[in-house]
Amino acid sequence: MPENGTPHGPTSPHGTPDAQATPEARDTPAPGAARPGGAGAFAGRTVSRIGYGVMQLERLHADRPAALAVLRRALELGVDHLDTAQFYGDGFTNDLIREAVRPDDGVLVVTKVGATPDPDGPLPLRPAQRPEQLRADVEANLAALGTDRLAIVNLRRLDLGPGLTAEGDQVVDVEDQLAVLTELRDEGKIGAIGLSAVTMEVLRRALPAGIVCVQNAYSMVSRDNEDMLELCAAEGVAWVPFFPLGSGFPGLPKVTEEPAVRAVAASLGSTPEQVGLAWLLRRAPNVLLIPGTSRVAHLEANLAAGTLVLDDEQGAALDAVASRPMSQARLG
Repeated sequence: MPENGTPHGPTSPHGTPDAQATPEARDTPAPGAARPGGAGAFAGRTVSRIGYGVMQLERLHADRPAALAVLRRALELGVDHLDTAQFYGDGFTNDLIREAVRPDDGVLVVTKVGATPDPDGPLPLRPAQRPEQLRADVEANLAALGTDRLAIVNLRRLDLGPGLTAEGDQVVDVEDQLAVLTELRDEGKIGAIGLSAVTMEVLRRALPAGIVCVQNAYSMVSRDNEDMLELCAAEGVAWVPFFPLGSGFPGLPKVTEEPAVRAVAASLGSTPEQVGLAWLLRRAPNVLLIPGTSRVAHLEANLAAGTLVLDDEQGAALDAVASRPMSQARLG
């Protein structure tokens, strides 16, 4: 199996995978490509601080070549950290990764469990929090990616909004969930365990299991989880925020609408989106980003945010932007 948990690449005429990843390849970006945002630490690996979240490639389900073009462009530009889940496009994004990423590309593929597709529901997903569902979802990710080991699996809890909520038998103690994920790690099917959408209490209860990353909503305008970011930094845990520019949900704040962000962007000749991402990279060294898009031009702009340098005056102006708790926002 590939040491880095990436999917098997194209096979030879004999049906065996092409060259496997080596330890050296795991810490080396694509030839000639600098790591976007610089180098960051993740579960004992070195990766680009700006990775790529593939979820939005669901939008290109009817145009597979276009979806592959976006993914391959990310790799060409030095991205070596991909965020995916079997429930993204009901396996579509995992299938793309299996085709586009070769074992010797040295790409860290991070998957997620805790939900399952529900195309006809009010949200396109429904909870899948029970231990047997988590095990089944790990197996589904393994099969779809064509590998026998997932480098990192994030447990998508339902402790925080917006979005899915847990009811009935989907309300499960984190200890019970970590028990099955730890078993899978002991079996060699998982390399490491992360968390997503969790409270500080749950994070503290989970840390003894060896958590390597936390994915929570966090941006310049929604810093509810500042104390968790600080704890993760102290514990050597990667902080991988979703909604890095605020949320698309109605009623939630957006970084790009802030006058201070627009002013800094104008002074730098950049976009407000790039300023919002650059602020996150400046916030703490354990911050890793996975901005998503379904367009090559937007991908390139996101990765270019890693070259922005905010001076102390600009940083102070952005730090002063008011944070609005997501818990107080109203969803439409």
